[in-house]
Amino acid sequence: MINTCLETLTDYPFGRLAALLDGVAPPPGVSPVALSVGEPQHAPPPMIAEVLARESGSWNRYPPIAGTERLREAARGWLGRRYGLPGDFLDPGSILPLSGTREGLFLTALLAMPGRDGGGTPAVLLPNPFYACYEGAAVMAGAEPVFLDATAATGFLPDLDALDDALLRRTRLFYLCSPANPQGVAADRAYLARAIALARRYGFILAVDECYAEIYDAEPPCGVLEVAAGMDGGALDNLMVFHSLSKRSSAAGLRSGFVAGDPALIRAFQRLRSYSAASMPVPIQEASAALWDDDAHAAENRARYRAKIDAAERALDGRFGFYRPPGGFFLWLNVGDGEAAARALWARAGLKVLPGAYITRAGEGRPNPGAPYVRVALVHETDIVAEALGRFAEILAGEDRVAERRTGS
Repeated sequence: MINTCLETLTDYPFGRLAALLDGVAPPPGVSPVALSVGEPQHAPPPMIAEVLARESGSWNRYPPIAGTERLREAARGWLGRRYGLPGDFLDPGSILPLSGTREGLFLTALLAMPGRDGGGTPAVLLPNPFYACYEGAAVMAGAEPVFLDATAATGFLPDLDALDDALLRRTRLFYLCSPANPQGVAADRAYLARAIALARRYGFILAVDECYAEIYDAEPPCGVLEVAAGMDGGALDNLMVFHSLSKRSSAAGLRSGFVAGDPALIRAFQRLRSYSAASMPVPIQEASAALWDDDAHAAENRARYRAKIDAAERALDGRFGFYRPPGGFFLWLNVGDGEAAARALWARAGLKVLPGAYITRAGEGRPNPGAPYVRVALVHETDIVAEALGRFAEILAGEDRVAERRTGS
């Protein structure tokens, strides 16, 4: 009675972490700090509560699945400002609100299946490390998830030139995260142009998850839409790009994002969502529009994350493979054995981090590329982050040298 595809999925990363730490307790008197989940701890902008209160009379309305005109225009306006897009580049039919981008990213795999005529199991390409949603979507859609290692050797992005013709011919969907979670590297224009060209040549959907696009260190990362605007007459064919307020506005609980791109794909996606997904309540759509219209709070948020990266550099520079991530708010640190380090950090310092092996997969004939790593989420206030990373460095003193011996780096 239960879909057997579920049996092929590993436990969700945070379930695995709970099992790893089961029976382990932090030392008495130590204040635990959760650095495992990318849940922003900054207070969300007050305008959210203000707009929700003002629009409280709309809670009794079934919300439009296509979104309100106000929200679509706010999203289009933000995309134009952020990426320098021409005013007529996106029409309202190219944008669709989502009740959180995870929902949209998952359903995209259903949109992309089944496989084309010609045989072969349809493939879904995803970066390795990856967001667990990508794997779950591929498996539940009946496709083969193909994990593309994104390591230091490949610039922390999948190597597009390593994709062979046979794989590309059965590819239906390619999930790409930029800036990457957890490595923080952003794809440049040439990389995105190459990915777009492959999607169009082989006829698959390029789904670009840009939810960290507003959190960056020095330079704003380019986006797939601005690259597409300069290619092939500005065509949007084969493209779906996802943006969220969870990170930009510290509003994870609002469950608000949107997808934009190829109008034909967005129309089909809207039809799919009409049958499968809860549309966003009107008060939340109005609050979301207000947030997309306001860039000042996003700039303040970005500055706070930059201060935490500064604190991390002071604590960890030259150790554990630390580098300043160009985007996002994660550290991807080589500690030699991610699981052992996670247990030691929790047991000895009350620090909860995520073993890298829980968001990566081993390949045929090669080890799990995330096994030596831990992911650290810099989501707390700067003073808490600084103190926690001091504990991190103290507990794992010497482990960076072990990692260097194991990896030969």
